[in-house]
Amino acid sequence: MDELPIGRRVAYWRGRRKMSQQVFADRLGKSKSWVDKVERGVRRLDKFSVLYEIADILQLDAQLLLGKAPERRTDGLTCIDEVEVEEIRSALERYDSMTSFFTATPEPPSLAEMAKSVSHAWLTYQYARYGVLTRALPKLLRDAQALDSTAGGDDARRAAHLLGQVYQIASSALRKLGEYELAWLAADRSMAVAQRADDPLLAGVATYRVGNALLALGRARAALEVNVSFANRIAPSGGRDATPDRLSVYGMLLLQGAMAAARMGDNNTVRDLVNGASEAADRLGGDDNRYWTSFGPTNLELHRAAAAVELGEGRQAVETHERQIMRREGFKALLPERRAHHMLDLARGFAQVGELDRAGEALVEGDRLAASEIRCRPIAHEVMSNVLRRTRGAPPAPIAELAEHMGVGI
Repeated sequence: MDELPIGRRVAYWRGRRKMSQQVFADRLGKSKSWVDKVERGVRRLDKFSVLYEIADILQLDAQLLLGKAPERRTDGLTCIDEVEVEEIRSALERYDSMTSFFTATPEPPSLAEMAKSVSHAWLTYQYARYGVLTRALPKLLRDAQALDSTAGGDDARRAAHLLGQVYQIASSALRKLGEYELAWLAADRSMAVAQRADDPLLAGVATYRVGNALLALGRARAALEVNVSFANRIAPSGGRDATPDRLSVYGMLLLQGAMAAARMGDNNTVRDLVNGASEAADRLGGDDNRYWTSFGPTNLELHRAAAAVELGEGRQAVETHERQIMRREGFKALLPERRAHHMLDLARGFAQVGELDRAGEALVEGDRLAASEIRCRPIAHEVMSNVLRRTRGAPPAPIAELAEHMGVGI
C-alpha cells in the first residue's frame, strides 16, 4: 500500500474497521463531504494533528497512513500489529498453485522440514505464544504454499495436508487476535486444501475453524449449521470407524456447534450437542490432542462452562468449574491456551453474577497460565473493562497491575 495516496489509505483502513463515511466523520467531528474529499484526494490532509486524530480513531499507527512502516516491536509478548496483519494477508492471497504454471516457484522446504515447522507452529499456538506465531506465519504460509504447488506423486497429498494445517493455525491465531475476516479466509482455504489431501478428518477440523470464524463474525446460525452438518457426515457408527481420531474431530464439531447454539440462546440444542459430544468423550476414554483438538472429557466440561456463559448463566458456569473441572487432574495436563481460555470464560461467568473480584482473579490466573491469551484478546479487554467499571473503589493490586499491562484504563 506504500504507493497509495494518503486519502486512499484512510479509505482502506476505514473500510477495514467497518466504519461508514458518516460514522467516521461523526467521530472525527467533520462532515461526510470532508471525509469523501479527503479519501478521493480532492482535499489535502496536511495537518499532523488531524492525521494523528484519524489514526487514533482507526486504531492504527499514524506511520501507516504516511506509507511508512511503524516501529516494530521486539518483545516476546506482543500480539499483532498492522504490518504483521498485512504480511499475513499478502501470504493468504497468494495463488502459487496457479502461478506455478507460468513462473518458477521458489525452492520449497522438504516435506520433513515442513512437517517439523508445522508441528512447532501448533505447539506455539497451543502454548498461546501469539506474538511469536504471527511473526512466523507469513513465511510458514509461503513455504507451505510453495511445497504444495511443486509436490507431485505420493508427496502431493502430504504437502496438501501440511498446507491445510498451516491455514488452520493461521485461522485460529487470527480469530484470537480479532482479525475475524482473515480468520474466515484462512479457514475456508483450509477446507479447499483438505479435499486435495483426501482426509475427511482434516476437513472436519477445517470445518470447525470455519464455524469459529463465522461465530466471531456474528453469524451464529451459519456456524451451527456448518458444524452439525459435517459432524453428521463423519459420525462414528460404532464399528471400526470409531477411531480415536474420528471421535475427537466429531466431538469437537459438536462442541463448536453447541457454542454457536448458545450464542443464539438455544438451550435445548446446546444440551443435545453437548450430550452427543459427551458420548464421544466417554468412548474416547480420556483426554487427548488428536488432530490438535485437545478433545476429551476435560475439554468437554470446559465447553459446558463456556456455553453456560454464552447463555448468560454465569452461576452454572462457576459451578461447573468448581464441581467438574478443578477436581480433574486432566485440567492441569491441558496445554496453556486451553486452561487460560477457560479462565477467561470463568471470569465472564463471575462478572455475570456480580463477583467482580473473583472475575479479576480469574483473569490474573489466566494471565499467569498464558499471558497472551489474556493480554492479546479483545474479549479479555472487554471483560477487564467491565470489571474495572463496576468495581467500587480501587481494584485489588494484582488486577490493577494486569489492567495496566493490558492497556485497559481504570
